[in-house]
Amino acid sequence: MALASVEYGADISEFEKAGFTPLASELIRPFRVAESPVQMECKVEQILPLGDDGGAGNLIICRILLMHISESVLSDSGRIDPHKIDLMGRMGRFYYARASGKAVYEIVQKVTQFGIGFDGLPASLRHSDILTGNNLAQLAALEQLPSREAAMAYLKDNGRVHDILGDKNASIALQEYAKTALDADEVELGAALAVLSVLS
Repeated sequence: MALASVEYGADISEFEKAGFTPLASELIRPFRVAESPVQMECKVEQILPLGDDGGAGNLIICRILLMHISESVLSDSGRIDPHKIDLMGRMGRFYYARASGKAVYEIVQKVTQFGIGFDGLPASLRHSDILTGNNLAQLAALEQLPSREAAMAYLKDNGRVHDILGDKNASIALQEYAKTALDADEVELGAALAVLSVLS
């Protein structure tokens, strides 16, 4: 990749310099890189200069006409698996980031429901010194918080909650318990605990 980014003369093959294999495209003239697991055949729509100073460059906007994806990087469900494709991202200058392994997180986005949002959370939760922004986002993504009655019914057999409710610092203890649940992705439990912490 680094060799291919050097400005060789027009008579020099960057495929040869970088050790890649040219593969004929189906809809466009430029060759694809055979070794790449994903290849996009694109048509340039617009080139936007980003300045005249050193390092400014251009923003190139393209339309994808055809995409080729190797089955070797697909999951069982037919989607690109980030761990199999093992992408690298350019951060600037000579810094890069690897987008696989423990650096990859999965955040399920429900597209058929609307979350209540941060503005739908009680102020005591939004300004909590215990719950993190991620914890609050998990609650804000819910269609609604459970009612006190629903929270109590969900937690009726939870001995730890019964012990906490007798404590003078019940609100703090419930939020700490809610944080533990949300960090473990137990959102239903965390939401019930968060509701009780507001009402304690």
